[in-house]
Amino acid sequence: MVEATLVLVCKRPAPGIGKQRLAVNLGVEVAQQIATALLACALEDACDWPGAVVIAPANAEDVEWARALSIQVASPVLIVPQVSGNLGQRLNALDQTLRAQGMEQLVFIGSDAPGLDAADYAAARATLRYADVVLIPALDGGVVLMASRCAWPDLSALPWSSCQLGAALMDICRVAGQSVKTQGRGYDVDEVDDIVRLAGLLKQDQRPARRALLALVKSIIPAMSIMNA
Repeated sequence: MVEATLVLVCKRPAPGIGKQRLAVNLGVEVAQQIATALLACALEDACDWPGAVVIAPANAEDVEWARALSIQVASPVLIVPQVSGNLGQRLNALDQTLRAQGMEQLVFIGSDAPGLDAADYAAARATLRYADVVLIPALDGGVVLMASRCAWPDLSALPWSSCQLGAALMDICRVAGQSVKTQGRGYDVDEVDDIVRLAGLLKQDQRPARRALLALVKSIIPAMSIMNA
């Protein structure tokens, strides 16, 4: 049976890097804290992945940083930095690089969907046995997981970071002749309202990185209430 590879596409948390919509409302320091906690959740998932793992940092300059992260991951890890371009171009290039190395089933995640759990990943792996593409849609119209057993079509023109992304991604894959299956529905963290939602959604989650994220969220919410008063 072909083994699926988990591909974590991420940015190195730093002031002014990532989560800028949160930074506008909560400040740069808090946004960085949230980004760091979210990345820890994604790495927690990578540690539990039953196969090869790829960490794809946003810049070649962050390869050593990503390699240090991989120390916590028990599975074989490959560090492949992203190229320049929009997200679609970067994903296409990453996809081509990994397939050229013999990887056939690729499961892409970002670092901002802490609601993903073992059942989601297991279902994605199982569905890839008969479907070309597996997507977990996000509540905001995007996707929190995108997996494929064949090369992605040209993703460069998709409406990234918009509520039309999920539908557009499904359409472009189907036009390319690929079968598409969706499963469940997830959420990512981009806006202040998402922080409030996290407090409820993570309440019963016992995974250590999720508990740490929940503690951070609980410390932030009172300050949010004061700002909105």
